[in-house]
Amino acid sequence: MTKIRIGVLFGGRSGEHEVSLMSSRSVLSVLDPQKYEITEIGITHSGEWWSGKQTWQKFQEGSFEGLYRVLLIPEPGKTVLYKREKDNLEPLVELDVIFPVLHGTFGEDGTLQGFFEMADIAYVGAGVLGSSVGMDKGLFKDVMRSNNIPVVDWIIASRKDAEKNIDALMHDTEALGTYPFFIKPANLGSSVGISKCKNHSDLLEGIMQACRFDRRILIERGVENAREIEVSVLGNEFPRASLPGEIKPSDEFYSYKAKYIDDRSELIIPAPLPKETIAEIQDIAIRTYKAIDCAGMARVDFLVNGATNQLFVNEVNTIPGFTKISMYPKLWEASGLSYAALVDELVNLAFERKAERNRSERKYSE
Repeated sequence: MTKIRIGVLFGGRSGEHEVSLMSSRSVLSVLDPQKYEITEIGITHSGEWWSGKQTWQKFQEGSFEGLYRVLLIPEPGKTVLYKREKDNLEPLVELDVIFPVLHGTFGEDGTLQGFFEMADIAYVGAGVLGSSVGMDKGLFKDVMRSNNIPVVDWIIASRKDAEKNIDALMHDTEALGTYPFFIKPANLGSSVGISKCKNHSDLLEGIMQACRFDRRILIERGVENAREIEVSVLGNEFPRASLPGEIKPSDEFYSYKAKYIDDRSELIIPAPLPKETIAEIQDIAIRTYKAIDCAGMARVDFLVNGATNQLFVNEVNTIPGFTKISMYPKLWEASGLSYAALVDELVNLAFERKAERNRSERKYSE
């Protein structure tokens, strides 16, 4: 059997670089070498692409010794990864599919997906549209509201807005309702730059914190006694949803520290919810997925009002955390799909999506 030549891409130019390394390690560990010819490709914080023996290990150690610069040319029919030495390009390996295990900007926001589309190569996950809408929290909420999918009240502001008139921005925020408010970079994940603001001074600090990481920030009101529920979705045109899981964060909310540093957060799978609520959450998750034209995979995150049980879609992650203890693969495992089988299915979905793109005619004649 001919092996599938797969390039696993990790690292990247975002605040989630280290999270990407954690996720990609797990993906690499389950790719069957009898089925796949694996090429590890690491992207540095400054955007350089490197490959070679033990690329992941070298990135983890912060050393590029023994690696070489590589590049992919965004031209149809040229799905070759080239080794770059000074001004010379040497063909290294032809790739069949790319698995981008990249979180955040320049990996999950549609920019890289556009590059893959230009190169006309199969790749795992959402396309340009699904990735970009899923990444921008403000635009995502606009799409949800237009599809009658429940979300909490919010406002979007720019870094320039905050710099020009912080008092006006804080006034508009407090007009949303009562404290607490959550302040988030509009285009980042893994809870990087997120603050829970309980009072006026917290609000000022939270706005400044979020503006460090993005030129656009999202400000939303908190949900009373919120329960955090997550659902994994898998598929292209006909997606399916996993059982939901619940997160009991060790922090006041599911912060970066609670996710990746301490090990005291609790994941409850399946979430203790009535059957009819589970069915409703799964239905809304699939509607959310389709509304942004997602493909391959996504994790849809919900907030449930602890007092009224009202559901709100919080956000969608088109390249969710992928460590073996991350919610996305664990939910599928609880739903009967192993981690290794999940990765295989994602690769198959990438080829399916590519074949569907190829059906579109590129020339017009009457």
